[in-house]
Amino acid sequence: MPSFLDARDLRLLITAGVVMLVLLGLTYVISPPPPAQQALGYPSSYSSNWAGAKAAFVLLRELGYRVERWEQSPENLPFDSKGSVLVIVEPFESATPAERTAIRRFVLGGGRVLAAGASAAKIVPDADATEVPDFTLQAKTYRARLPSPYTRDAPEITMVAADAWTSSAHPWLALYGHDDQIGAVSYQVGKGEVIWWASPSPLENGSIRDTGNMAFFLDSIGAAADSHVFWDEYYHGARGSLGSYIAGTPLAWAGVQIALGFVAVLLTFSRRFGPIRAPATESRLSPLEFVETLGDLYRSAHASPAAVAVAYRRFRFALSRQISIPATQKLPDVCHAAAVRFGWKEAPLLDTLARSERAMRNISLDDREALDLVRHLHDYSSSLEPAGGAEPEMPAWR
Repeated sequence: MPSFLDARDLRLLITAGVVMLVLLGLTYVISPPPPAQQALGYPSSYSSNWAGAKAAFVLLRELGYRVERWEQSPENLPFDSKGSVLVIVEPFESATPAERTAIRRFVLGGGRVLAAGASAAKIVPDADATEVPDFTLQAKTYRARLPSPYTRDAPEITMVAADAWTSSAHPWLALYGHDDQIGAVSYQVGKGEVIWWASPSPLENGSIRDTGNMAFFLDSIGAAADSHVFWDEYYHGARGSLGSYIAGTPLAWAGVQIALGFVAVLLTFSRRFGPIRAPATESRLSPLEFVETLGDLYRSAHASPAAVAVAYRRFRFALSRQISIPATQKLPDVCHAAAVRFGWKEAPLLDTLARSERAMRNISLDDREALDLVRHLHDYSSSLEPAGGAEPEMPAWR
């Protein structure tokens, strides 16, 4: 019984299979790894491990706060932000200018932003903080620097301060400090306020129960009756749309593999069962055949000087006929007459003709130089034969 696939179809399918295996390997190698957890971790409201923030999120919900995870762009935050709180803790994705503008609008309208870490300072309005390369993981006690609504229930807190506050364009208050280290600050922006923490550790699952941490966290959020809390997960990689979710998975690579398999099947079928057409052959009477043959002859014989000589003599003959001077006239006289007659520039014309005469006698003439001279001579020759009997014009390249 004859085989369903001939040898060529079998080779095509084998090639497609090898390509799919290579793509699978590339998917495994270059697919982005999950965000690497640092020593302090990223306090996601979904995480119940030591460095997560699920306990703080659940605490707000059980205390009656209107709290929701925000997996959309900040551009979709409500315009009426009075009484709203946006929590951004240790984001590991950067914000676009439009997103930072949206957060500024949120604060200017009366909203409050609780930001933790130097990466959050890059997103909120007018904050400047730096990462400390060498810091200890041991929690330290930070004491309140002055009485305020945020420190009244927590005279001291514990914090693993990994980042350092630098400055702000607005007057700011240091809420907590340890020696010369600032643990938390607050400042006004329009009708709203920004509260920055050097570390998210006071709200993490493993340390929220430490002395003063829970009270400080709740004071930073505000009263339950007045607050609508948006807990950011957008900058932790969570996206609220199906398309953005798929973009972060290997499904796009799987789609490429399926498409390649489909193309392989389509080519196999069309090549086997498609209509048979004779290959197109170029007519030997084509006008370009003579030109190509002549060009090949010049190239194989290294006859660049001859090509320049042909173009040069053709132009000298046409020029002498137009300006009515002998073909043996000296070059300066010929160029001067052409400049007077046609308005050409005398110096470029003399340079082209002089170079052409030298090239005609140069047996080691470079092909590129010969081509450049032939093009210039051709342009001059073409300008001597304008359409409709008009006066010859200067070549465009001059």
